[in-house]
Amino acid sequence: MITRHQLQDFFNECLAPHLYSDYGSNGLQIEGCANLSRIAFAVSATRDSITKACEKGAQALVVHHGLFWSFHGAKTITGAFANRIKPAIKHDLNLFAYHLPLDGHKTIGNAAVLGTRLGVKDQQPFGDYKGMPTGICGVLSEPMMAAEFSHLLEQTANHQVIVATPDPHKKIASVAIITGGANGEWITAARQGLDAYVTGEISEHDWHDSQEHDVHMFAAGHHATEQFGIQALMELTRQALDVECFYINSDNPA
Repeated sequence: MITRHQLQDFFNECLAPHLYSDYGSNGLQIEGCANLSRIAFAVSATRDSITKACEKGAQALVVHHGLFWSFHGAKTITGAFANRIKPAIKHDLNLFAYHLPLDGHKTIGNAAVLGTRLGVKDQQPFGDYKGMPTGICGVLSEPMMAAEFSHLLEQTANHQVIVATPDPHKKIASVAIITGGANGEWITAARQGLDAYVTGEISEHDWHDSQEHDVHMFAAGHHATEQFGIQALMELTRQALDVECFYINSDNPA
């Protein structure tokens, strides 16, 4: 058994959310019970993940995508949004959310963990959102052709990959990764002379533009590329605080 304050202090120390100028609210978004014995983790705070966390007896749900975003503005707790939140209030569930701090973390961040699984070595910070990195870059353990790398990424993320490549037979040695919806950051990879860029989403123009700038671009799904950081945070929480943790998967193809 741990307290809500102990969990929040642990996340503050580990993720340093105060360093990020985020467009999502980081930290405790819904205050629930004070004592915690079971903690759920999920990519996003949805009606499904909140309901499942309550049904499985969690006292806290920790997510990458929380409920409150600056681009949404003020929201009334009505309709579908109310139905998403009500189970948490009813069951005294705490909700914690960590967005950019979990993207850019150098060891348990989405990009860092995905990069490690893809064999990206000598990882360095990549991307800059208001002074803080949001991803990683590095070199592959062994250079590989775009088709090989795409297959490896598809197996790792368990998601279909869209590939935009200037030459499918040219070998890739250096890679940058920012997970999720950072499709425009391929241009940063190009400016830094990197061979490839991995993210979650791709726009129509990115497919053309990245190839024309001689960058291999791979889009493996927003949700699929952002499952890694939250699971790494779960394992770290389990080990550090000796508390029961479990992961709630989401059937989200986007």
